[in-house]
Amino acid sequence: MADVYNKAGFDFSNHVRNSFLQSKGVPFPKATSTGTTIVGCLFKDGIVLGADTRATEGPIVADKNCEKIHYITDNIRCCGAGTAADTEFTTALISSNMELHALNSGRKPRVVTAMTMLKQYLFRHQGAIGAALVLGGVDSTGAHLFTVAPHGSTDKLPYVTMGSGSLAAMAVFESQWRKDLDRESAINLVSAAISAGIFNDLGSGSNVDVCVITAEGTTMLRNHVTPNERGAKEKRYKFRLGTTAWTKESVRKFVVDESVTQISVPAGGEAMDIS
Repeated sequence: MADVYNKAGFDFSNHVRNSFLQSKGVPFPKATSTGTTIVGCLFKDGIVLGADTRATEGPIVADKNCEKIHYITDNIRCCGAGTAADTEFTTALISSNMELHALNSGRKPRVVTAMTMLKQYLFRHQGAIGAALVLGGVDSTGAHLFTVAPHGSTDKLPYVTMGSGSLAAMAVFESQWRKDLDRESAINLVSAAISAGIFNDLGSGSNVDVCVITAEGTTMLRNHVTPNERGAKEKRYKFRLGTTAWTKESVRKFVVDESVTQISVPAGGEAMDIS
């Protein structure tokens, strides 16, 4: 018997069974489509991260103002796209490990350390953890920006996007990003990229969250842009009684049989209260 209890990660021993069932016509479960737009870019003094605030359950908007920029350390933040629970618990686990690492080493954690922990953890689970991440921070070696895919592959780039709205957001970066942007221009660019995802992707929506990380500290701009606030209705949309006509009316009368008053009670049961 395979010793599944000592294996790291998930157990894939049912793969042969699932393939057999699929060959017999049993429908195979499909991957759930998730929605989010998360981005990040370098600027002159550090990193700017951004995310939308819509959480979905299939076609349902479950939360209009959730927070997708997660704390790792004081100088590192991580945006999460994919399965909400996976991004929450993965970033919380790495945040805990980074704190232990800092206590053991006595040094301020580096961004590449968090990236290495994330990629090794996700690779170990072979994509079964649905967490697509944008990791950014500033340490003693400068500002660093990474993407971490669910299977563990990583990229280091001056500007990145992930999630279902990533193509719309990338179009904004490709046309407007410049080297050594100032703080205000970088915030406006990230806001424009997230807004492109919000208005061009049904899985993204609501507001724009922005996080600015520099050597001096981290600033979280919660609901920095709120382009979807509900406005007051211009008119009243109530109709007077009788507005809608009908062609015929039918009234049916039901006669109650008073003789049916006894209800059979099974052994050991109690009679129903019919008063």
